[in-house]
Amino acid sequence: MHLYGTGRVNDLGHLEIGGVDTIELTKQYGTPLYVYDIALVRERARGFKKTFEELGIAAQVAYASKAFSSIAMIQVAEQEGLSLDVVSGGELYTAIKANFPTDRIHFHGNNKSEEELHMALDYQIGCIVVDNLSELELLEEICAKREQKVKILLRVTPGIEAHTHDYILTGQEDSKFGFDLMNGQAESALRQALKSNWIEVLGLHCHIGSQIFQTTGFILAAQKIIGQLRNWQAAFDYQPTVLNLGGGFGIRYTEEDEPLPASQYVEEIVREVQAQIADSDLTMPEIWIEPGRSLVGDAGVTLYQVGSEKEVPEVRKYLAVDGGMSDNIRPALYEAKYDAVLANRPLDEVEETVAIAGKCCESGDMLIWDLPLPKSGRGDVLAVFCTGAYGYSMANNYNRIPRPAVVFVENGEARLVIKRETYEDLVRLDLALHEVVDCK
Repeated sequence: MHLYGTGRVNDLGHLEIGGVDTIELTKQYGTPLYVYDIALVRERARGFKKTFEELGIAAQVAYASKAFSSIAMIQVAEQEGLSLDVVSGGELYTAIKANFPTDRIHFHGNNKSEEELHMALDYQIGCIVVDNLSELELLEEICAKREQKVKILLRVTPGIEAHTHDYILTGQEDSKFGFDLMNGQAESALRQALKSNWIEVLGLHCHIGSQIFQTTGFILAAQKIIGQLRNWQAAFDYQPTVLNLGGGFGIRYTEEDEPLPASQYVEEIVREVQAQIADSDLTMPEIWIEPGRSLVGDAGVTLYQVGSEKEVPEVRKYLAVDGGMSDNIRPALYEAKYDAVLANRPLDEVEETVAIAGKCCESGDMLIWDLPLPKSGRGDVLAVFCTGAYGYSMANNYNRIPRPAVVFVENGEARLVIKRETYEDLVRLDLALHEVVDCK
């Protein structure tokens, strides 16, 4: 059994996180329940920042809030001195409600609406990461009408494949994201942006994928990007002040995963950028990175109550829990794998291998296929590890299942940070056929 962060087994034989008994949490807040080990989140954030500081490199570590966005989580990011990556008006609004410093917000996305761009300009956020030519033209038009200047990064695709699932590759040439670095798109965008009276091009951004266990992809991306920057320095006398190499740093979901320490990712990225810059007429840019999963992923645990069971003779035993793809769609979407234990009896001897099924009306709603457990059944509490990233943020109301509550635990205290949805919440926006609404 591998426990993360402050996880331990307490004197009652229960799983404890942040000094709080998980079984007591289920009694107070119900199940399913997302639990975050905030001490571990802080440790991860400080690890990234400390490495840059020790290397003497000007940097921003931006929390990629798509991994998990809530007012309380954004407040933790601000407390730890992080910047913030948002990809929608909703994520930006959440940051504003959390009173996050707007000059440390970076706005991503491949299809920002006109309303979202106005919102970003209204709050004078730190920079907009421009993803395509139509967005660049729209932003130029808006800024000219408002007579307002804006700082941007140009997102480029360097043609580097990360060793990860095809659905979450974003840095290769055939991608919906960014300007292609090799076919002239990126150069054309840079030329156009440099001519603008309203746009300041801070530098370039790339993101090569997710759940990456090696530094090779980041190194190759840095080489390709800085190679192009050498050409652009000669052609346009352009010196970038920022190089953003994205995120995608892997975490350990199961024993098969072997991620690198945060410090190693940072050190090898910095060394390569320094080497490439030293071999050019460029000045050393500020380096930005965007960890999301690697900050919150293994800090999250989802607690479920076991319900029904089904035995298929000589095939497998199914245990069903009171959640599933409505609170964790990643196994259905990516065939993602997880480890889990019985939170009420984590040290009991393993007696069987079971399949953990969700309660949604889909045969594909399976959380874990082969999980060694003690003899278990109705009423047991299952703790699924490493659900802190893309669990709540991708949660849904399929089958009209309310989304779970979220609790932060730290130093022996539990704090409810997102309330559990109710059935009333599910129908709050519904209208009956006889109701008339003025759509003006």
